[in-house]
Amino acid sequence: MADTARDHAVHSDVARNDVWLEASGYETYVGRWSRLVADKFLQWIAVPPRQAWLDVGCGTGALCERIVTRCEPARLVGVDPADGFLSHARAHTTRSRVEFRAGDAQALPFAERSFDVAVSGLMLNFVREPAVAAAEMRRITRRGGKVAAYVWDYGGEMQMMRYFWEAAGALDPAARALDEGDRFPLCRPEPLRALFEDAGLRDVDVCAIDVPTVFINFKDYWLPFCGGQGPAPGYCVTLPNEERAALRERLRQSLPIAHDGKIHLTARAWAVQGVA
Repeated sequence: MADTARDHAVHSDVARNDVWLEASGYETYVGRWSRLVADKFLQWIAVPPRQAWLDVGCGTGALCERIVTRCEPARLVGVDPADGFLSHARAHTTRSRVEFRAGDAQALPFAERSFDVAVSGLMLNFVREPAVAAAEMRRITRRGGKVAAYVWDYGGEMQMMRYFWEAAGALDPAARALDEGDRFPLCRPEPLRALFEDAGLRDVDVCAIDVPTVFINFKDYWLPFCGGQGPAPGYCVTLPNEERAALRERLRQSLPIAHDGKIHLTARAWAVQGVA
């Protein structure tokens, strides 16, 4: 493919690959790691039991599952625009006090001050207007309630993705247009703090959450990138077989594979919280 054609194809895929629709591909890619982050996130925000929660951009329900397990919510509503994710969430979180609804983070279908807590996991960077979503989360939270979110540290210590994009960019410079580390400047401490402060939240705090991501072998690392869900897998599946094989081998050579075949990496998320 000529360079100009490849550049056009990659750029045209940016928006499409940011859309998450299919639950199983997401779960094998980052869902298993997001649960580890969710536990530490909930411990950090320290919400007392019997509160009304809203999970904005609930996806497959990973954060909702942990809220039910750890936080004893009086009520929990998960909102997401993707029907496939909502179906998965309903099937895997069946408690009577949990509800899942279709909705847009930028126009939440709830009255002002309807919830005690509004949270969002790994979603804000994918919203067209994050400032609008943050303002909406504050709007539906009671005065004195908590608003909190977390996003991957795409440009830093979300290592499984960093290894991928460094290898992809070295082989195909056009791939750099999809690299979340460059595309999502929000996913850093100061922009997150500013987002919440500009939304009118008080006592804003930011912290790093690190979790281990241990892959049992190279196949365990590689196969999720072949699922087509998200920017990196979406890019990977568009490659011709020969180019995909070259990317696979470059990754095999660059990853820190231990003598037993395991790959020990770290996934960092940046978390932010404030008071409505």
